[in-house]
Amino acid sequence: MELRQLKYFVKAAETLNFSEAAKALYVTQSTLSQQVRQLEDEIGIQLFERSSHNVILTEAGQEMLPYAIEAIHSAASCVDRINDLKQMLTGTLKIGVTYTFIPILTETVDEFMKRYPAVRIDICCKSMEELMQMLEKREVDFVLAFKPTRRYPDINSYTLFYNRLSAIVRSGHPIAERRSISLKDLSAYNLIMPARGLQSRNAFEAIPSRSDYEFSIRAELNEVNILLQLVRKSNLVSVLSEATIHNEPLLKAIPIDAPGSEMEGCVHVLKNTYRKRSAYEFIQLLNSSSAVSDYRTGSL
Repeated sequence: MELRQLKYFVKAAETLNFSEAAKALYVTQSTLSQQVRQLEDEIGIQLFERSSHNVILTEAGQEMLPYAIEAIHSAASCVDRINDLKQMLTGTLKIGVTYTFIPILTETVDEFMKRYPAVRIDICCKSMEELMQMLEKREVDFVLAFKPTRRYPDINSYTLFYNRLSAIVRSGHPIAERRSISLKDLSAYNLIMPARGLQSRNAFEAIPSRSDYEFSIRAELNEVNILLQLVRKSNLVSVLSEATIHNEPLLKAIPIDAPGSEMEGCVHVLKNTYRKRSAYEFIQLLNSSSAVSDYRTGSL
């Protein structure tokens, strides 16, 4: 039994489509099918039921899947440990990050690449829910995002900094120079909001007194960069964490004065799993960066 065969089996089991699995693994469909059949022959049992219309896991395939996944993860952890023992920072560091977390990441990414040129960084931008699922599947090494509103039992969250949910406006907007804004005052303006499911929107919806007011939401977007472009060019008001506009001179963040508007910027890691040295070094650099220090640095 080869590790490659297990990888092919797991990807085929995830997609239940040999063509899609082959594309994801950058191999031909015939190569993938051949390797899976060799694995079935070696263990003496059928893992998939195949027809002209679909592919499904057999009972044996369902039983084998979690063990195959664990074997692949263990092999990857072994390589990471050996590289660390040799004090070699190499390989790929996979980071999951929410859209609003990106502005405070730039400084650290630049510094990390200068210090560790042999490490490739893959940054994946998605919603909190999607990233936590990826972390649980070990598809990323850690996640940078604000503290979730619900508990993930297999994930530890460590606070990097504290933040406030804020009204985001262009410089020159009537409220741009205010030190804070109430929900009542916010309800008087036209809003352009991050889409439901994004962290800032979830945090806004979770404010206890939010239901006491009606808000004029003129648009919703799941792409924060486009949202900010529209805010720069109009009198629309958005609601995001203040860290979202870090180093944005044309925008202002006015903290929302309401209980429950506090946010915690966190690094999220999977429990009981090996943490790469490259991940440790990146997190330490981020924790000591000026971007994070601007928002009351926490401790890891």
